[in-house]
Amino acid sequence: MIEKQGQRTNPPVNEWPDANGRYGSFGGTYVPEILIPALARLQQAVDERLHEPLFQAKLQAEASCWIGRPTPLTPARRLGERWGGELWLKREDQAHTGAHKINNALGQALLARSMGVRRIVAETGAGQHGVATAAACARLGLPCTVYMGSIDVARQAPNVARMQLFGAEVHSVESGDATLRAAIDEALRDWSHDPEGTYYLLGSAVGPHPYPYLVRELQSVIGLEARAQLYEASGRLPDKVVACVGGGSNAIGLFHAFRNDEGVELHGIEAGGRGMAMGEHGSTLTRGSTGVLHGTKSYLLQDSEGQIMETHSISAGLDYPGVGPEHAYLLESGRARYHSASDEEALAALAECAKTEGILPALESAHAFAGARRLAEENPGELILIGCSGRGDKDLGILMQANGGPGA
Repeated sequence: MIEKQGQRTNPPVNEWPDANGRYGSFGGTYVPEILIPALARLQQAVDERLHEPLFQAKLQAEASCWIGRPTPLTPARRLGERWGGELWLKREDQAHTGAHKINNALGQALLARSMGVRRIVAETGAGQHGVATAAACARLGLPCTVYMGSIDVARQAPNVARMQLFGAEVHSVESGDATLRAAIDEALRDWSHDPEGTYYLLGSAVGPHPYPYLVRELQSVIGLEARAQLYEASGRLPDKVVACVGGGSNAIGLFHAFRNDEGVELHGIEAGGRGMAMGEHGSTLTRGSTGVLHGTKSYLLQDSEGQIMETHSISAGLDYPGVGPEHAYLLESGRARYHSASDEEALAALAECAKTEGILPALESAHAFAGARRLAEENPGELILIGCSGRGDKDLGILMQANGGPGA
């Protein structure tokens, strides 16, 4: 299914999604009939429990004593001096399991347990969502199965081992592109075989309604904390908020608290990969077109016949050929701007951050740093808030290969 990019409008940002799970013309529910009852049950649970005081009290208690929230807001003074801006980092790399993914995994696992399901299935790309889901299921006593593309299994072996140590069953997916898209396909197949007894714990702000909304609500803690922390520390809001975008959960979690602050620019940074030829990047919003993938209408990387194209990124978490529908809406409404950063730019930004701040961001997060560097150099002196969505320990093998070290 292909549609041409529409004209930009400026709908009210407080009204999304609507009752049908639409963000403007994006979102919705495009799934086989067998999954409609399961999604209806999930919608009912979200409506009745997600914002119910007792559920929120349990979630916040676990977030405090187990995840380690609130995560720090760190000034990056030396990096700011080099790049020409005042930089602050929202440190989701300091959350338990090493990335923002745990916020969503814990919240959905608590919701799933309240629904009485027997087991959890999940997909993962870079492995952080798989680790977070496995950890949350261990914490709550739920059996867990994680699907992961065989290419990602090879390049993220430490995260595979962590999932298994947490008791998860990890399935390596050889079909399709053998990355995140194929892992989602397999997780959906598993769920469709037992939609009543199995809960699909989706890892990003993608998929059929109500998943994009549910993930956004669970990840919005990132931006809510950052907004309050930055105002307390500096007495003002940022000029720009910058986050990496694959499926888009960390970015939408950071952006959401600033959505109505007209003076704050929102910037998402996608994977520019090795270049802008099709198959060499993961820049869905900057190079894609409208279509339907994995149950939702959004921007996709597809050919003229609507066939999903292969992608590339040095970061396993940014090579998804789609993006969350809320990001597509933010693009077309003009509220957020989206750019790309190449593998080379991400590696350079990661190295600078490590050497000047003693912080090793994940390769996904390094794309946000690369985008922030460009914005700081173009707008000297501005205050820029950067989402550091995860830590880079998982990427050491890739980094050694890229830098000609052991394993190269």
